[in-house]
Amino acid sequence: MPQQQLWLLRHGEAVPHESKPDHERELTPRGERQSTNAGEALAQLGLEFDACYTSPLVRAAGTAALACRSLNVEPEVRDILGKEFSADDARELLLEHEGGARVLVVGHNPSFAQVVHDLTGARADVKKGGVAGVRLGDGPAELIALLRPKELEALATAAASAAGS
Repeated sequence: MPQQQLWLLRHGEAVPHESKPDHERELTPRGERQSTNAGEALAQLGLEFDACYTSPLVRAAGTAALACRSLNVEPEVRDILGKEFSADDARELLLEHEGGARVLVVGHNPSFAQVVHDLTGARADVKKGGVAGVRLGDGPAELIALLRPKELEALATAAASAAGS
């Protein structure tokens, strides 16, 4: 089977827990910047996605919408990306695609860190607005990227300054 890639984008910073019901918490201005930077950085890296799936929670759907502006893919809400996303759920999403597909999912921790661990054995701290990339094929899955928001911002800023020069 050709290798597939699963890219996990954790939602950007959201308003505090106590401000409103959890499923309604939206992104802060910083979270919006993190989300936009993530999309621009992934595009700068030359990544093209066959699909983007997002959690239905407001902060994740907002992150997906902002990130996908730079990625030429339309986010699709999937309930399994809510709070209990698992490695088996990730494999099921990938089964919907041809071998060699690259799929972006937008959701939450601790699920994302657990999925990375369950697929690769790696312990990854997926920060808010951060990205982890996993390659899956016939052999063991491997963690191929772990980018924090500040690294994504640096990539996005480099892309913007190169476009402006």
